[in-house]
Amino acid sequence: MNGYERMKAMLEGRPVDRLPFTPITMMFAADQRGIPYGEYATDYRKLVDAQLYTAEKFGFDSVMSISDPAREAADLGAAVCFFPNQPPALDESHSLLLDKKKLLELKVPDPWSGRRMRDRLEAIRLFREKVGGQLFVEGWVEGPMAESADLRGINRIMTDLYDDPAFVRDLFEFVVEMETRFAYAQIEAGANLIGIGDSAASLIGPRFYREFVVPYEKRLIDNIHQKGAWVRLHICGRTGPILADMGQVGADIIDLDFPASMAEARQKMGPRQILCGNIDPVRVLRDGTPEQIKAELEHCYQAAAPHYIVAAGCEVPRDTPEANMKAMLEFARTHRPYE
Repeated sequence: MNGYERMKAMLEGRPVDRLPFTPITMMFAADQRGIPYGEYATDYRKLVDAQLYTAEKFGFDSVMSISDPAREAADLGAAVCFFPNQPPALDESHSLLLDKKKLLELKVPDPWSGRRMRDRLEAIRLFREKVGGQLFVEGWVEGPMAESADLRGINRIMTDLYDDPAFVRDLFEFVVEMETRFAYAQIEAGANLIGIGDSAASLIGPRFYREFVVPYEKRLIDNIHQKGAWVRLHICGRTGPILADMGQVGADIIDLDFPASMAEARQKMGPRQILCGNIDPVRVLRDGTPEQIKAELEHCYQAAAPHYIVAAGCEVPRDTPEANMKAMLEFARTHRPYE
């Protein structure tokens, strides 16, 4: 099986020859290719080059268009800071929705008209041209809580949950419409799967997650499924209190960060949910030994098998030793989940 066939089989519940290996690499990939990260995040040709180089070198089953969370916000007019060798960052002191009334003026952008969204679309189109049918092509959008935090500011949106829930729902409605349109454009460009990054959702507690976020994540995921793509939900941080609710939104793959329990996730999400992760990206993957990495992955696998994908809990740190990445690949290659 090649990477595309392996991922498709796993997602369809069919036997695979070995575990898929799909770590999130951004700065790691750029460094592998010697590309300053500011260029990786703003020039799709360099992102594609770095992803293809790293995927081949370490045996990944997918390539990813993810680089930073500021693409949609930038094309709406948000203040974004760019750096030579770090990810772009939103300027929260000048958040686009510092004044909530500005939401009434926002229009859902055409993804092909926005400079930063178009750059991601061009990356996906180039991935399809170069490795379509060989590796899984992963697109990416921001989730309702994460994008709302990008537009309003994380502290403000968390206060809004208490003080102005009607505004939060209006903002989430706008975000889901925008991200659906962006996801559709990525699928049309060649994405097989859309990742949804909604990391801010781990900060608000189970009651607010269930009441505010779940209905909008579920709608966004349903929309993507209707377009014929699969979905990978990525929520960083301590997601233990919301694991059962995460299992209800309909994502095909759920990434788990290292603070979450893989065994608890399996128990709360059921036997067929595909789980991904969740070794500690720093303490284990970057700073550990190959033997330690394999032991931690074995622990994850035993808790989650057979519906399990090898990856770290979050992004692979940029200074991770190559031997440690190869240890992850070796683990994936030596485990057949249906044996």
